[in-house]
Amino acid sequence: MTENPNTEQTQTVAEQVLGWDHLEWWVGNARAATAWLASGFGFEVTGYRGPETGVHDRASYLLEQGDIRFVVTAGLSPESEVTKHVALHGDGIRNLAWRVTDPALTFEAATRRGASAAAEPVTEEADEGSVTTAAVATYGETRIVFVDRSKWKGTWGPGFSNERLPRRPVGPAPGLREIDHVVGNVEEGRLDEWVAWFSDVLGFAEMKHFDASQISTKYSALRSTVMFNRKGITLPINEPAPGLRKSQITEYLESFKSPGVQHIAMGTRNILGAIDSLRDRGVRFLDMPPAYYEDAKVRCGEFDLPWGDLERLGIEVDKDTGGYLLQIFSETFCDRPTLFIEVIQREGATGFGEGNFKALFEAIEREQARRGNL
Repeated sequence: MTENPNTEQTQTVAEQVLGWDHLEWWVGNARAATAWLASGFGFEVTGYRGPETGVHDRASYLLEQGDIRFVVTAGLSPESEVTKHVALHGDGIRNLAWRVTDPALTFEAATRRGASAAAEPVTEEADEGSVTTAAVATYGETRIVFVDRSKWKGTWGPGFSNERLPRRPVGPAPGLREIDHVVGNVEEGRLDEWVAWFSDVLGFAEMKHFDASQISTKYSALRSTVMFNRKGITLPINEPAPGLRKSQITEYLESFKSPGVQHIAMGTRNILGAIDSLRDRGVRFLDMPPAYYEDAKVRCGEFDLPWGDLERLGIEVDKDTGGYLLQIFSETFCDRPTLFIEVIQREGATGFGEGNFKALFEAIEREQARRGNL
């Protein structure tokens, strides 16, 4: 059978996306944020772009660990779009960048189905080759960027250099391997709208939905739907639900001043070693009360787990029909109570720690209460 030459043109965006390229952070001080990601989380700085490389409006650092790539960017003047974005929102994730074969074709597929163009397809060229990108708008001021680096042979992309970089982080590597999922927060009443957008515009499928009765405490609740493309991009979306007090999602929206990325989950093959290393490096995580582990042993007692180490490190455990998972959540990365980090180890489980929801959100509420925001 002869292959249809127009197959790519009929594919949805979800089918054209091959996986994560990077996440771009927009921050007030790129050098300081990069230093914390390197010293605290064990990322290696592998590229730099700024005035020294011919780029005069911003400074960006490329960080890598396993298959995870972050680009940390700060503006260099009050007029910079990066500076203005950070003044309003604080430090956070601006771009979700995905690998595709043809960014222009993917961009056309997205905009044809109703996506708003954020950046038209452009090809940057240099002696080392070329990189093509295009972008569409999603919730808040977050952008989805389509990237093709297949024709580039240098450091990351035009303008980036690997000279005069900071040294490798000291100590054993934490062993963070890949981006497991990236969670977004949207306004109350708009979850269904964004689920429909990811489905109808991008062609993503719904993996799971959690209603307010499944994610609640005596004070607050939220609703969440997990969207995915079957090729490694998993995007839970949360909205606040009515409760007796302020939801953690509402606190995020008030602090970030718009919808945006709430947390990044990074996968590891050895969460005990990873969290030992991260705690030694100064990363702080949410605390679980001893009673949590009494309940967890009842829920997940059929698995041979190092319960003493899990309790010592504050790691949570949950199970589903495929197996079990181990997970832990950091305190907020920034001064505002917005972005935080999750570390997760999957042993067959495909869920998101449903059995831990109540304990996790009670831990977050304890932090909210310390800030006076519950």
